[in-house]
Amino acid sequence: LKLQFLYLIGGFVPRKAPHVTQYTMAAPWAFTTLAVEDLGDGVLHVQLNRPKKLNAMSKAFWTEYRECFERVRRDTSIRAVVVSGNGRCFSAGLDLKDNDLTFDKMKADPARKAFFISQTLVPPLQEAFTAMERCPQPVIVAVHGACVGGAIDLAAACDIRYASADSFFSIKEVDVGLAADVGTLQRLPKMSANHGLLKELAYTARNFTAQEALELGLATRVFPTKDAALGAAVATAKTIAAKSPVAVAGTKEAINYARDHTVEEGLRQIALWNAAMLQTEDVTKSAMAMLAKKKVKFAKL
Repeated sequence: LKLQFLYLIGGFVPRKAPHVTQYTMAAPWAFTTLAVEDLGDGVLHVQLNRPKKLNAMSKAFWTEYRECFERVRRDTSIRAVVVSGNGRCFSAGLDLKDNDLTFDKMKADPARKAFFISQTLVPPLQEAFTAMERCPQPVIVAVHGACVGGAIDLAAACDIRYASADSFFSIKEVDVGLAADVGTLQRLPKMSANHGLLKELAYTARNFTAQEALELGLATRVFPTKDAALGAAVATAKTIAAKSPVAVAGTKEAINYARDHTVEEGLRQIALWNAAMLQTEDVTKSAMAMLAKKKVKFAKL
């Protein structure tokens, strides 16, 4: 075994553990493409915030979105997150003016160029939304207006997806000569029983309505207006935030695990998970509160 020690004169001393920054919602959230607001009661609101550019996803966006949700994951005072878009629409998707998708000028062997794209270029984009999906806190997105290309990748990685009636969607990537590669084609087949409709939308890149998004399984619920969708998302987040964070995190973990594994594997996973988590004080507190018909306040994770 490799010893985790440094040799100094006089013997071995333990190597210092790496410093890990501890964040709370009280600390500032300094982003150029996102606006982050503490709504209270353990709910965080993350807005895509490039309204003059229709919240198109710039180079900076991908890094900031990943960093935002890596911080959310470490902040146990956050119980649920709402994501929305500032301005006229949710997001027009990838900012083509700020993200160069042409590689013919790269002076490299084709195999090395392919290696760069598959190992260096695409994975950080994928990780931006996977970081959100990986959070133990549920994430609820409220879509209004345009939700195009990369915006669908984002929405598909959220736990709950609300849309206003004026929303329209497009899996736009084939119109720019590529297959969507940031999560839409991997996550939507897992949430939709209508693969024929999904393939039609992905192959044609046509716009589709909020009602079609509902039929597809992309939208969870549809609301008359942007404000109604956002208000419902906040209300749902606050309801979730009042529950046991141990129970909510375990439920999200189990659902996501079951999506990618067999029923037998999922049953084994939740048995092992609850072997530890059933020992939480939250079970006793919840039972006593139900009997007394009172609300209970749970400690953060």
